[in-house]
Amino acid sequence: MASSLPNEQTFITAAKRGDVDAFNRLVLHYQDGVYSLAYRIMGDEASAADAAQEAFILAYRRLETYQGGSFKAWLLRIATNACYDELRRRKRRPATAFEDLPGAEADDGPPLPSDEISPEQAVQQAELRRAIEGCIRGLQTDQRTVLLLSDVEELSYQEIAAITGVNLGTVKSRLSRARLGVRGCLEAFRELLPSGFRQSSNQ
Repeated sequence: MASSLPNEQTFITAAKRGDVDAFNRLVLHYQDGVYSLAYRIMGDEASAADAAQEAFILAYRRLETYQGGSFKAWLLRIATNACYDELRRRKRRPATAFEDLPGAEADDGPPLPSDEISPEQAVQQAELRRAIEGCIRGLQTDQRTVLLLSDVEELSYQEIAAITGVNLGTVKSRLSRARLGVRGCLEAFRELLPSGFRQSSNQ
């Protein structure tokens, strides 16, 4: 996710006073990161877009509850809760089963190779990226969320604890299990892994 917006506090203060344009500046700055997190939690584009939109609506309504600190972490907490709320609704009211992984049929193929890598390497990198994303999607929701907040968003344990509403010990435990889960899952894709990873996996 993008780093803090320059003069961010000024926009937040203005937004609290009802300045919609100021809030829109915050939305534009953070929308890609919020959507990215929502997509990785929800697993499909439509649900991620809905969750991200709901998160920003809730953030605007709850601006008065923001009392300082990392606005990014505050926003991600709302986004994470919006995703959790939707997942809970799905459990209570199951819809159509998810039979295919997101993007499985809408794959545009691997990216065009650069001058530095061969077409075969480009294909391998694309396959590895899809394998990693698939392994992350296969984690339990709470483990997946902690992993994304830590290893993708690069938040501290304290920030993750505040976002997820659990203590530091639980954050560390979930993160450890998530990393082990992804590592174990990737064993099935050993031939795609860099040589260093393959060697360490055998130890």
